[in-house]
Amino acid sequence: MSLLNIGARSLLTNQIGLQTTGHNIANVNTPGYSRQSVSLETVQGRYTGDGYIGQGVDVQAILRNHNDLLTRQAAAASAVKAGDSVRLDRLSQLQDVFSGGATGLGGAINDMMNAFSGVANAPTDMTARNVVLTRMDETATRLRGASERLDEISQSVNAQLQGSLTQINALAKSIAGVNAQIIEAKGNGQSPNDLLDQRDQLIRDLNVHIQTTQITADDGSVGVFVASSQPLVLGSTAASMSLGAPDAFPTSKTQQQLFFSMPGSSQSIELNQSMLGGGTIAGLLQFQNSDLPEGQNLLGRLALGISETLNAQNKLGLTLDGNVGKDLFKPLELANAVTGKDNTSLNQMGLSVADVSKLQASSYNITFTTATSGTVTRQSDGKLLDFSSLAELDAKMLGEGLQLTDGATPSGAFAGANAKDQFLLNPMQGLARQMQSQQYSPRELAAANRINTAMGTTNAGSLQVASIKATGPTLTVPPSPVPPATGGGVTLTFASGPPTTYTVTDSITPATGTTLPYTPGQPISIDGWEVTLQGSPKTGDTVTVGNAKDPQYGDWYTRDAGNAGAMLGLRDKAIFDGATLSDGFSSAMAQIGTRTQSATFASKLSTAIADNLEQDRTAVAGVNLDEEAARLLQYQQAYQASAKMLSIAQNIFDSLMQSVGR
Repeated sequence: MSLLNIGARSLLTNQIGLQTTGHNIANVNTPGYSRQSVSLETVQGRYTGDGYIGQGVDVQAILRNHNDLLTRQAAAASAVKAGDSVRLDRLSQLQDVFSGGATGLGGAINDMMNAFSGVANAPTDMTARNVVLTRMDETATRLRGASERLDEISQSVNAQLQGSLTQINALAKSIAGVNAQIIEAKGNGQSPNDLLDQRDQLIRDLNVHIQTTQITADDGSVGVFVASSQPLVLGSTAASMSLGAPDAFPTSKTQQQLFFSMPGSSQSIELNQSMLGGGTIAGLLQFQNSDLPEGQNLLGRLALGISETLNAQNKLGLTLDGNVGKDLFKPLELANAVTGKDNTSLNQMGLSVADVSKLQASSYNITFTTATSGTVTRQSDGKLLDFSSLAELDAKMLGEGLQLTDGATPSGAFAGANAKDQFLLNPMQGLARQMQSQQYSPRELAAANRINTAMGTTNAGSLQVASIKATGPTLTVPPSPVPPATGGGVTLTFASGPPTTYTVTDSITPATGTTLPYTPGQPISIDGWEVTLQGSPKTGDTVTVGNAKDPQYGDWYTRDAGNAGAMLGLRDKAIFDGATLSDGFSSAMAQIGTRTQSATFASKLSTAIADNLEQDRTAVAGVNLDEEAARLLQYQQAYQASAKMLSIAQNIFDSLMQSVGR
């Protein structure tokens, strides 16, 4: 009987080995499957006078070939990889908007600025004027198109965020459900290997969307935590996550934050974005809240710089009909600041442009610690600007090129705030979509100067006018003659010296009667215009700067191209962080390119780390078909031997029964 028992045990044991090996082979391509193996133990021998006689073999357990540390490391690495990869994909789309070449936005801007050279050379040429207007309309169209493309990217990111969020909540519920099954299965004392594999795979899938940490409980369940401490899954209970505007600025439409809600709770906890780690949610939020706003701010500042600069210069000149120039582009309106949720003051904060050359491609957060003091945070680089009075706050923002106004009455000054009030400023976002050319008649291009010069008729020196132009920001046109026949304007009267000087009369700034040193070739700035003289004067020589429409100059303004030359000169004026207007787009392109290059490096690094860790995990847990085929043969031969053992035992038992029967 003992031989029969040993044979039966051996047969059943090897059958289990064959089933386990077959299970491994069947699941070779199953995601998350961990190779299983049979753990055997010898049945305790039976004592006899001749010693212990063996009782055969039993299956102790079905082991799961699994390394918990490698599994968790691989899951965490895959989260970082997913976050870096999705951010790189989106940055590549953003970089496409800021692409170079003749067909890009930078090419349109350069073509527009270069077109002014045609008007400067031939101010009465209608074709040259039409080319300028066409180039301006094309630039405005491309700016709007770029802004629309950024809006499309933003909408696509929002849809992808919602999709990832749906997956997170579904996976959390699935993990909680598997936890419940594992807790129940653990009661029989054996490891539910397939359920454990299923849970690990669910956690791995979850980490693609958001990085998690896991803690195993005594009952076999796993607690899954996000943002370092928030329990997304505890036992058989799953929390939920959602997206929304930041708590501090619930009406903001420019930022998204991730929120966590415990089961049955009506309150949501805003998660710190920097604590999310990896996952597509983290990568997309970083793009949506940091990378995309930079692109929008750079594009908005570019549009604002072009609009404000060309509009201002055109209004300093005269059209072919002798009228003061008007805006070339539709004036762009800066949005009011977003008020904080807990603000106790009802005052609104508006914005206007103070100095285009000082504008930063950034948003700002203004926090009042008292009614008159607080901190301005420039979000592009995290720089803090402290202020101790409203006057100092105005000065700090003027240093950023912005003027604070009353949001309800834009012409008024900002009325102030209460302690703990907050304001979120997004001055550059959305401006490019407003860009629109506003002049369509070539005669309305103000190519002529509003001022002209006349040399004294008795001048004995070698004085010559090299250039004259309006510089602004405000222009005080010299006084017209009274009566018209006598001439008029601001007069510069020279004394040969040494040193050589000139005295200004009929001016405002500097005050009339002021005497200043004269240097050939050095611009002389008066009342918002600038004249550059060459040569050496004699005592008593004069230069008069007057109103270009005075009868003393006739119709010269119709042939003058001084203001067109000034607009052409804007091409090389430093506006964007020291970059010229023509190079402004190149500077923006370089900033986006730098981000993309950095993201590319991060993605390659995290991908390499994740792939290596996954290889290490699968080296332990993965199924090797060659090994399984060898085990299959091994168990097959053992099974056949066990069957032979039973056959022999049966023959012996039959012979014994026949002998006893006689």
